[in-house]
Amino acid sequence: MEQYLFGIWDLSLWGYVLVAFMMVQVSMMAVTLYLHRDQAHRAIDLHPVLRHFFRLWIWMTSGQITRDWVAVHRKHHAMVEREGDPHSPVVFGLKKVLTEGAELYREEANKPETLEKYGRGCPDDWVERNVYERYKNGGLVSLAIIDLALFGVAGITIWAIQMLSQPVFAAGVINGLGHARGYRNFESDDASTNLTPVAVLIGGEELHNNHHAFPTSAKFSVRWWEFDIGWLYISVFRVLGLCKVRRVAPVPAVADTPRKVDLETLKAVLQNRMHVFRDFSREVTMPVLRREIRANRLDTALRKARKALLRRPQLLDETAIARRKKLLAESAALSTVNEYRQQLQALWGQANVSNDALVKHLRDWCERAEASGIRALQEFSAHLRGYVPQAA
Repeated sequence: MEQYLFGIWDLSLWGYVLVAFMMVQVSMMAVTLYLHRDQAHRAIDLHPVLRHFFRLWIWMTSGQITRDWVAVHRKHHAMVEREGDPHSPVVFGLKKVLTEGAELYREEANKPETLEKYGRGCPDDWVERNVYERYKNGGLVSLAIIDLALFGVAGITIWAIQMLSQPVFAAGVINGLGHARGYRNFESDDASTNLTPVAVLIGGEELHNNHHAFPTSAKFSVRWWEFDIGWLYISVFRVLGLCKVRRVAPVPAVADTPRKVDLETLKAVLQNRMHVFRDFSREVTMPVLRREIRANRLDTALRKARKALLRRPQLLDETAIARRKKLLAESAALSTVNEYRQQLQALWGQANVSNDALVKHLRDWCERAEASGIRALQEFSAHLRGYVPQAA
């Protein structure tokens, strides 16, 4: 009878806590490495042994199928913060995504058109078709039996923690808070945020803004003080020959002195879009805003309106939009800087335009910036003309 109560492994309380924690971390590793970085974005190539292990683990601990998860995630990136995004707080509201994130996932995964359009390239072997897809709850039942056998009555709690980990952390925290709270390194076309610079609890997924800025990068940390535990796992597996890195986020290469704007400059600027606008915010917008504050040219209520200036207008609420308009109306310098930002941004939105026309656009922009009389703009233009393409 005692064996049934305590299971094969009769652990102390802290032993059970450690086991539950480690199992959740393996689940997070499976999600971030296999489902996310390997399958959804092809940023890494995992060894077949790891792929099969993670696929089995995810089936047993969540009942999820690779194609379902990948298709929903890819659609999220394709439709981010717009009607059709499966789980955006901007569309559904933060409360709904936090509390019903798993339900939103299941609802989207049940749409055949989503799976057909966004789920291509996922496993379609005999095991997938005849085991994982056919018996989606079979893994959950198997894990419950294993937990009861190993840990006895405590296994029920361990099993429940495993079942809750992905709905709470992945579907709720990342998809909810990761688009509503935290800090931003890059002004991407969405509301994504980094929840913490030390991304260790949820496999590195806490660095969500970095991921949305560079979706196909295998490494989510981009600044020296950020830590992505998922990248640590990748580094270990690379040494063991179990993982190959396909892509990481580009790091701008800048010459010591400004260069003539040519096709090479254009390629480098286009390649580093996220870095260009991050630097524009830091080196132009914010210095001009601080100068206007010191000169007392702004209403006191507007002095902390940093978000209204940096965030894309479509991601702002009505209050922030009104604050932005008032800021630009009160400050000619900020209005000018904002116009230059929009003109530079237009470089990426010109479809069916020749390279010569794009080079001319960039060259004209730099010439006007350097003749603007705004020192921050002049210095940024010189910095931009130093961009050189990265070596392949």
